[in-house]
Amino acid sequence: MINMQVGRMAGWAVLVVAMALGVSGCDYWPPALQAQIEQLKADVQTAAAEKTKVDAQVATLTGEKAALVNKVEELSRLLRTRADQVASLEQSLASEREKVAKLSAKPAAKAAAAKKKAAAAKKR
Repeated sequence: MINMQVGRMAGWAVLVVAMALGVSGCDYWPPALQAQIEQLKADVQTAAAEKTKVDAQVATLTGEKAALVNKVEELSRLLRTRADQVASLEQSLASEREKVAKLSAKPAAKAAAAKKKAAAAKKR
């Protein structure tokens, strides 16, 4: 009976110790595993720093892209305006050329008529 009581008490003690270790965790890590964990932590910190740097570059480039898009839109509007002005000026030029041609035709016709009169007067 004493053996059974001692066995039960030992069993309970082992159970309590096992549960205490299970709840509290084991604080012993082999040196190789500790080194690997530290290396992984350093890699995570390096990756986080690189991510922050890349995020800053992305933000900068996004701002520059927006500025360039605005500049392209502004230049496109200016190009349309200038194209309209060129078309208007070409139309005005064509109109003025027609006027000049008409005005040039009248003196030429008058000169031809004057030559005919002069030739007719000489014949007489």
